[in-house]
Amino acid sequence: MASEKLFSWFKRILWVDLSRGEFREWRYPGEMARMFVGGRGYAIKILWDHLPEGADPLGPDNLLILAVGPLTGLPGPSTGKMVVAAKSPLTGGYGDGNIGTRAAVNLRAAGWDAVVIRGVARKPSILVIEDDKAWLEPADDLWGLDTFRAADKLEERFGKTAGILLIGPGGENMVRYATIVSQKGRSGGRPGMGAVMGSKKLKAIVVRGTKKPELFHPEEELRIGTEAIKFVKSSPNYEFWMRQGTMMTIEWSQNASVLPTYNFREGVFDGWEGISGNYMEKVKVTTKSCPLCPMSCGHVVKDAEGQPSELDYENVAMLGSNIGISRLEDAALLNRLADMYGIDTISLGNTLGYALEAAERGKLELDATWGETRKLAKLVEDIAYRRGVGDLLAEGVKRVSEKVGETWYAMHVKGLEVSAYDCHAAPGMALSYATSPIGAHHKDAWVISWEVQHGRFKYGREKVLRVIELQRIRGGFFETAVTCRFPFVELGLALDYYVKMFQAATGLSYSLEDHFTVADRIYTLIRLFWVREHGGWGIEMDLPPERWFREPLTKGPLKGAKLDKDKFIEMLKIYYRERGWAENGVPLPETVKKLGLGEDAVRLAERYSSK
Repeated sequence: MASEKLFSWFKRILWVDLSRGEFREWRYPGEMARMFVGGRGYAIKILWDHLPEGADPLGPDNLLILAVGPLTGLPGPSTGKMVVAAKSPLTGGYGDGNIGTRAAVNLRAAGWDAVVIRGVARKPSILVIEDDKAWLEPADDLWGLDTFRAADKLEERFGKTAGILLIGPGGENMVRYATIVSQKGRSGGRPGMGAVMGSKKLKAIVVRGTKKPELFHPEEELRIGTEAIKFVKSSPNYEFWMRQGTMMTIEWSQNASVLPTYNFREGVFDGWEGISGNYMEKVKVTTKSCPLCPMSCGHVVKDAEGQPSELDYENVAMLGSNIGISRLEDAALLNRLADMYGIDTISLGNTLGYALEAAERGKLELDATWGETRKLAKLVEDIAYRRGVGDLLAEGVKRVSEKVGETWYAMHVKGLEVSAYDCHAAPGMALSYATSPIGAHHKDAWVISWEVQHGRFKYGREKVLRVIELQRIRGGFFETAVTCRFPFVELGLALDYYVKMFQAATGLSYSLEDHFTVADRIYTLIRLFWVREHGGWGIEMDLPPERWFREPLTKGPLKGAKLDKDKFIEMLKIYYRERGWAENGVPLPETVKKLGLGEDAVRLAERYSSK
């Protein structure tokens, strides 16, 4: 296999040093593509090899990485995706996000598999990449602008077909959960990738390209990709998906008692119908999608101020029921402000939820309470500009709760706020949050739908194996290929389509099991990165929020439910064993050797796995 020619990859990574204004090309070895594929795989490999241990996430040594994969931009369903990654200023560990954007397609067309950015620019700057060339341009006229106004100016300057990634005031002011934004509503990098970009005085990245990757069997890739798109569009659920997208999940979550309500106190919300997909259908004005996507997931409504706001389930649940808002237009207002300021909606909804509860308990002074949209909108602005109490809330739930002195109702894992599924009665989903490689995020293993169907109160190996399987598929294959998981998740597109597209594109005859091995290699290296940066590990790092163990639901059909801590910890230990990790959550040396992660990784595993 080592002698095979590699197709689809350009085998080129652009390294940018902002401090020196230097640009260089790295032609990396083919073994890196075979072992790590792209996207998240390249991100963690580069951070492991090149980030100084203990580097300040908001300092010049941190590496901001943009990475595509061998399927990005190719004919096929929803391939316009890229991964943005760095050491997280929110968690201190590995952080990444997936964003649908013209920048992904253009980066491939420019002939680069990744861009690595280090250092700090002398003044606010734009990084421009055009095929083989890269340079910096001043961004003084853009610094301080929100992402919508800045995007307009950048499109006027570089054209509407250019790929544009940028930050708003949230990133400029280094809000720890600031994101990178594209196309006025596409957002990625929950663990503070926007703050990393802001720390580097990088307002925007603009990419234009004219190349095409050389494919192993382009006709076959086109045939399979076209067939996959036809399958998606002929799916029995396609019509309903196009009407509601992920917004259908509001009603599902309410019925399943997992809709986050009042800072995850409850799983049902009395006002759910006012934020539901059914209501959204009545007021929707248009839909938006990522490039090359046949199944638009962005549903645009007019918010409380009459402005367009692009919605999906996560932001409506976290900025709706979780903070007591029962009117979709009000949740849409907070969502639009978050997109304009470049702040993650999930972490924002959590932070507001914690702050409202802490204020209710007399632990924090706050001029707002549950459901007060206008006051909460002002608070969102204060967070973006770090004004008053907003300066504290810009630090994220973990740091806020430690400052307040009450951590048990702070809804996070490893410092990343929980996304929009309550787990009082969902131990499998709680395990998914606990073991996600970036902190409490649903992207890697959205197991809760399966769990509701297969026994939500069960603990044990069956759920562990299902979580690992989904992590290998969703957090492994889709995050390295790099392409969107929705055709598979929502409309049932078989994984075999993706395996065949990968083979036709790259010439590598990887089976699904081979891709799972790649995923295991990446998850293990990400865990080792966390261990290295935190100077060790313990099982307490992988526990979900204490609220789910301590305080039962008081409403709905599952009233009285809460997680069993002893049973959960036993399930977590099963997870470690299945992954080949020690009982403290550190990968075992023999696992690290088997996955071919190198002597430095083996030594780290030897040092910490026995503690």
